Amino acid sequence: MAITPASRLDKIPPYLFAEISAIKRKAIAEGRDIIDLGIGDPDQPTPEPIIEALAQAAHNPSTHRYDETNAGWVEFLEAAAAWMHKRFGVQLDAASETMLLIGSKEGLAHLAWAYINPGDVSLCPDPAYTVYKVNTLMAGGEVILMPLREENGFLPDFSAIPAETAKAAKLLWLNYPNNPTGAVASLEFYQKAVDFARENNLLLVNDAAYADVYYDTPPPSALEVPGAKEVVIELHSLSKMYNMTGWRIGFAAGCPEAIATLNRMKANLDSKQFPAVSLAAAHALLHVDNRPTLELYRKRRDILCQGLNSLGWQVRTPEAAIYVWARVPQGYTSASFARLLLQEADVNVIPGSGYGECGEGFVRMSLTVMGDKNGERIEEAVQRIGRAINK
Repeated sequence: MAITPASRLDKIPPYLFAEISAIKRKAIAEGRDIIDLGIGDPDQPTPEPIIEALAQAAHNPSTHRYDETNAGWVEFLEAAAAWMHKRFGVQLDAASETMLLIGSKEGLAHLAWAYINPGDVSLCPDPAYTVYKVNTLMAGGEVILMPLREENGFLPDFSAIPAETAKAAKLLWLNYPNNPTGAVASLEFYQKAVDFARENNLLLVNDAAYADVYYDTPPPSALEVPGAKEVVIELHSLSKMYNMTGWRIGFAAGCPEAIATLNRMKANLDSKQFPAVSLAAAHALLHVDNRPTLELYRKRRDILCQGLNSLGWQVRTPEAAIYVWARVPQGYTSASFARLLLQEADVNVIPGSGYGECGEGFVRMSLTVMGDKNGERIEEAVQRIGRAINK
């Protein structure tokens, strides 16, 4: 075709995982047994009570039509507000300070489009989930990277951001518990972040998709900081919380002006979620405990971290999220080590360089492993990795 695509697509960086994906496809086609530590997609089923709630709601004809509410099915928004109060002690007005998302990914992307004009600046972490950077660029904005260093606990150093840069920026993107590093932010850090946003007239966008995927101490919300609703919009997802990635539902909470702005954008892009999914999600938030899945993740985490450390690595055991962020052995790049593991050990991991410049030298390993029942596939992966690096 001679029709030229929109130039904004040229802003999207090359797909850095293409080579690894090609090797993986070839290995699977050859019948090799690949242990996939790549994708961060829960391998456990959605808890049965949520499925039952969906079935019941789907039999209600009132859910078969458009959701014509202002910001999402009312029962879902009220459940989201109730969950935020129970989990974090945060008081929200469901009608003006929450809204439904078709998964938090689309909410993050549409926030960039709702706020960024050509030439506007976003402060983005690095390494990071690519949605923040890519959608800022596609909206015509400029990205200023905030390095996440191991010595800083993978938290950005706001004091290192030049004053003129901070004043020029419009959005501050954060993500804790963090993908890909598994780092957790403290309430003291969020206080600093809120102060920084207020001082520089920034909207702080906190991607909290993993806030309820933790192993001991519950991670805080940025909205727990007094006055945070003036400058913070926080996005939550049921995907990792309840093994509901395919259901595509989450919510935004916080700053009412930001909620209204995002809603104005989304009103012209989608017609919300199937109301029966909203009702099932409300039931999940109010009544379902997914600790059995988290205990399985804990077991896998401990097997993987202890196993890699027994091989001579120095892997930090994450307190939350579903990823182990491991420094590659000396002499390898992120990509070359991922290639080695896939070719020589039949273990798939994600090169850290795919998450940004500061991800170079690391690989991300996910604790969601299809076919694993009780950690046995993780044990096998460690054994394979040991044989591959000791050849």
